[in-house]
Amino acid sequence: MSTDHDELRRLLGGYLLGGLDEADTERLDAHLVGCDECRDELDRLSPVPELLQRLPDAQRAAAGSGPITLAVSARPSPERIETLLRKMRAERSRQNRLTRVRWLAAAVIVVIAAAIGFGVITNSQSNRTPQAVPSPQLVTARFEPTAGSGLSGEAVLTPKLWGVSVSLDVKRLQGDGPFVCQVRNANGEVQQAAVWGPTPTGSAKVIGASSIKIANVSAIAVADGSGHVLGTAKVN
Repeated sequence: MSTDHDELRRLLGGYLLGGLDEADTERLDAHLVGCDECRDELDRLSPVPELLQRLPDAQRAAAGSGPITLAVSARPSPERIETLLRKMRAERSRQNRLTRVRWLAAAVIVVIAAAIGFGVITNSQSNRTPQAVPSPQLVTARFEPTAGSGLSGEAVLTPKLWGVSVSLDVKRLQGDGPFVCQVRNANGEVQQAAVWGPTPTGSAKVIGASSIKIANVSAIAVADGSGHVLGTAKVN
């Protein structure tokens, strides 16, 4: 049985009492055309409005006030309909809350399982022979533009075993390109870390690399295609 069928079947009471909105009424109308089970259920529920309308008489009859006479055309009062609809809405809200609680419980289980798995992996790795890995401490340096350039932005350096990774986020690039990211050390050595072309906005985010160790990097520079330095970010 489909989830959609079960949901629509729960709306039969509100449909019978005329309390559904237009969208749900149209959905249920279309569903009833091809669903014998829901049509049979609707037929079984059809006496309910009349019984609800006559409920005060039923209570009096139970107390010995006389027999119950049911009118076929009887309809429940607006107050009775609103009471039933409130109960239906409360029930649906309760079901939604239960669904959310079940979902959150499942999510917590997944998170706990993931945390346990991560702990197992971490403990397993901690038992291995430690390797000489550099500190993952990042170094951020802001660009100072060369006179007349206007370049702005920053360079983020990440230490690696083989050198350094450089992540650039620059703006106001002037010229036709190609643009070059240069890594410089204190001894005057210059290595090209990345090359990229011009962009319509004059902004670029680029990742490059150099074999110069981060402890030896003195500056990161951005130059245009003619070799003119547009800006420099001092590191050490």
